[in-house]
Amino acid sequence: MDMILGRLYYTTVTMFCVLGLTGASSTASKTEDVELKIGIVQRFGDDAKEILQLEPTKGDRLRLNFQTRAGERSVTTDKPVRLEIAMQSLAKATAEERLILGVFRTFEAAEDNANKWREKGIEVEIAQPDRWQVWAKRGTYSTPLLRRLLLQSLQATGRTTPFIETQVLKQVPIVTWKVGDKTYTSKSIKITSDKNLVRVNEGKKLDVQGNNNPAKNNTKEAKKDTLNPDKARLFPGELLIQPNAYGTYTLVNQVQLETYLRGVVPYEIGTTAPTSALEAQAIIARTYVLRNLHRFAVDDYQLCADTHCQVYFGLKGVAPTTDKAIAATRGMVLTYDNQLVDALYAASTGGVTASFSDVWNGDERPYLRPVIDSANNIWNLSAKSLADEKNFQAFINKKQGFNESEWQLFRWRRESSLEDIAKDLQKFLKVKKSPYAKFKQVRDMKVVERSISGRILKLEVATDIGSFQLNKDEVRSAFAAPISTLFYLQPINKGQPQLWGYAFVGGGMGHGVGLSQIGAQNLAKLGWSSANILQFYYPNTQLQILNDKIKK
Repeated sequence: MDMILGRLYYTTVTMFCVLGLTGASSTASKTEDVELKIGIVQRFGDDAKEILQLEPTKGDRLRLNFQTRAGERSVTTDKPVRLEIAMQSLAKATAEERLILGVFRTFEAAEDNANKWREKGIEVEIAQPDRWQVWAKRGTYSTPLLRRLLLQSLQATGRTTPFIETQVLKQVPIVTWKVGDKTYTSKSIKITSDKNLVRVNEGKKLDVQGNNNPAKNNTKEAKKDTLNPDKARLFPGELLIQPNAYGTYTLVNQVQLETYLRGVVPYEIGTTAPTSALEAQAIIARTYVLRNLHRFAVDDYQLCADTHCQVYFGLKGVAPTTDKAIAATRGMVLTYDNQLVDALYAASTGGVTASFSDVWNGDERPYLRPVIDSANNIWNLSAKSLADEKNFQAFINKKQGFNESEWQLFRWRRESSLEDIAKDLQKFLKVKKSPYAKFKQVRDMKVVERSISGRILKLEVATDIGSFQLNKDEVRSAFAAPISTLFYLQPINKGQPQLWGYAFVGGGMGHGVGLSQIGAQNLAKLGWSSANILQFYYPNTQLQILNDKIKK
């Protein structure tokens, strides 16, 4: 890591492992940047009290371009602009409906479901009004008759999860704002600035009582909103207010890839991580975004800015350490068979990485497979598979020797009563439109099947109206207690003859697939290069400079 690479060309991980990654190659420095569209506020207008305040930086001004009946307008100001939601009455109530074929916790699960529908000749689209959903494609099934005919045909084959969601609209939200003494309204706005920087502050309007507390109004005027200047985020490039598929609006940041990474790396792994861990995060974050540009096609942008994608909070948190790591790896991506890898990563693996199929359905990724998350050979998976319950419990009770051993959530134990478990399950099953959502009592739970990496593949729940199974990542969605699917159940009686509840005893946080952000930092402290870290978590992959021959 101490060697300056200079003007050399590197395209394979082998050469990176030998020479390290400090300093960008001339090839990387000349790599053409990619423009992205990131949804930084995804559903503005869900609540009529929402506010978006756009602020210029010191000495700058904002320019807002928007369409009116008379044509395109433009207004300029050096003052903050406060976007609010006004409800516009419709001349005639309209019905808006969608045929929803499935509801899912993650995009990966929704994408697999969408592909299965497409194999059956049904055109679909993936959306995220709240949880991820697969819709019958609106442009194809464009009338109530077509949607109901499709639903009936699906129900005739025994499918119980598809349903039609109908909403009668009497009014719709529209964006409104003031510049000077004039008020403007529009459904689409482009916001730019001379310095290419805009602060975004989110909040809500309060009533005249200020959080409904009259006591606050005795000596001073009540606060009228929840805007907090300290929470404003600084975004580069252009901002766009545009309609989405849910009748509300999305604030989209149009930004260059390498600049976007400056707002990702500090928030995903921090600014104090060792250099090679920062470089590994930069490469994997770059690969991730380029592989996932299709996620929000239904809303006309590419990626979100939260943990459903990867965290992007703009440039307020940039640091020299993360900027250096991004610059040193400019244009570098991780590939397998000349295709961008599915660059999944998590905070923690709990001591062993998961296969893609341990968590989601879909085609296996050969480079996403179980790896003991340790620099030393402390567990032999081929001899002691974690699919075996006895081996698994011994593994979870082993705490030392792992890359994540010193992390507070490496191992955890959380108790939950049958009542709380039932409430969590009922909420989950109602969203899924499951007939088991009507159960009243949980009587028993047991793990039926695990993967080699120890992840729960099937968990059976016995209730007063019958038994059902939760599969893979559904397990993490169905309960509040576990923060991964790497756990076992321990029945608890609390000194009573009857079952009180369960302890969830496990490790790690998140899906556990791919790179561990905690583990990568430990490997970096041990002197591993970023290339070696990536090869450890994504075996048999290659580092390349982004080019037209790489498949996305």
